[in-house]
Amino acid sequence: MRASHADRERAVDVLKAGFAEGRLQQTEYEQRIGRAYEAQTHAELQMLVADLPQGPVPQAQFIPQRPVPATFMPMPMQMPMQMPMPVHTNSSATGSLVCGIMTPVTWGLTAIPAVILGHKARAEIRRTGERGDGQAITGLVLGWLAIGGWALFLLVFILSAAVNL
Repeated sequence: MRASHADRERAVDVLKAGFAEGRLQQTEYEQRIGRAYEAQTHAELQMLVADLPQGPVPQAQFIPQRPVPATFMPMPMQMPMQMPMPVHTNSSATGSLVCGIMTPVTWGLTAIPAVILGHKARAEIRRTGERGDGQAITGLVLGWLAIGGWALFLLVFILSAAVNL
């Protein structure tokens, strides 16, 4: 009987499971996958997966009949202490903080970059797990305060000009 695409995919799934469980070497796995996609009949597919389990293997067969006393069990391997990877501070967060601090000196010109960098940094920090969330928030707050200050200044200026007309 001729094999369908679904039949080939089922055979490939069995091969993937066999490879993941360590029953097939990498080269044999790749060869069988190639042959599975080229197979025309069910018999060809069955030959590729005949030596692999095609469903869950019952675990009861692996349980020893008599429990082995802990004295005779192998010692657990001691894992060497590994130094944790250093977590870096997000550079956009640092840039946001610097731009936020510079807003009084630049009369608010760095407020917009502080806000943009702060939002960019917070998104990157959530995605990568880097440090610097406090810096990003501080840059955002200082940037928005400067923008709000300029908006308030312009509003007062426009209203005072309108009243004097």
